[in-house]
Amino acid sequence: MRQTTFTIQTDGPGLYEFTSQVRDWVSDNGLLTLFIRHTSASLLIQENADPEVQTDLRAFFDRLVPPTSDPAMSYLTHTYEGPDDMPAHIKAAMMPVSLSIPVTSGRLGLGTWQGIYVFEHRTRPHRREVLAHLGT
Repeated sequence: MRQTTFTIQTDGPGLYEFTSQVRDWVSDNGLLTLFIRHTSASLLIQENADPEVQTDLRAFFDRLVPPTSDPAMSYLTHTYEGPDDMPAHIKAAMMPVSLSIPVTSGRLGLGTWQGIYVFEHRTRPHRREVLAHLGT
């Protein structure tokens, strides 16, 4: 069993890949569990070949859950942390906050075009922590 924490600096909404950090850390065989320690960001395994995928994902979720300044969101009451905060919590509730990835012979069991991302939902920069646990 091994554990560590990855720190991902974000600069606002979007997907931040940290696959290489994880790849450099894993070893042996086992099941890797990643868990983000925040309620306004998510974890995703997503395509890492075409950046338009990340752009389109962000645009989709922004359209699905707009900021509280949008009249369609006027029913929300948790607004004192800014117009992006409650929508960030909603997005994080809709997406994974943990991932499980098999590790074989020290290699992540990801597909050819898959990468591991923090999906930041807040507009200001954050320092996100992702706990990693490699169990055998």
